[in-house]
Amino acid sequence: MIGRWAWFLLVLSFLANSALAQSVAPREPLRLVPEKEVGAPRLGQPVRHFPRFPVTGTGTRGLPAFSRAAGMIFSGTVIRVEQRPARPGETVAMVMVTFHVENAIRGVTQGEDLTISQWLGLWSSGQQYRRGERVMLFLYPTSKLGLTSWVGGRMGRFAMDARGQVLLDAEQVSAFQTDPVLGGRSRVLFSDFALAVRRASEED
Repeated sequence: MIGRWAWFLLVLSFLANSALAQSVAPREPLRLVPEKEVGAPRLGQPVRHFPRFPVTGTGTRGLPAFSRAAGMIFSGTVIRVEQRPARPGETVAMVMVTFHVENAIRGVTQGEDLTISQWLGLWSSGQQYRRGERVMLFLYPTSKLGLTSWVGGRMGRFAMDARGQVLLDAEQVSAFQTDPVLGGRSRVLFSDFALAVRRASEED
């Protein structure tokens, strides 16, 4: 008799603890999240926040590390922007952006029409283009799904003026102010910018 009562009390205790745990810490719904900054969303994980790319004006955390992280570096004009929904068996909707490459530094060929793919979520978060604009880009190497994005977020995108000069905003000027070529300038000839990138890429 005592054994039965002990078993009954044990079951009641387990059920009470389970109900209390569920009321204190309910499970969050599953959401699509980026597998990494340049990757695709993956089902079944909580949202994660990724650190900013370590771009500062000192040591190897400035232009050298920034340059070496890029798989493609070029300037060009946006000639087409298209959205592609996820295909059967895929979880990724993409934006396809085509550039006419005017100046090539790494990973592309001058004069080619280059199409890149990026996760639609990056477009929604601000990594956008408009047809006809001229840009200078540092892009990560493509992921297994063929996706890419700006190195360091918006730090990897530079505006270009009508004369083909690279324009740096205040954050970019601050990040690269110790570079011997850029020297904290906010407006740089592409040839000078390319020289700075190549020199930085060769540093240890």
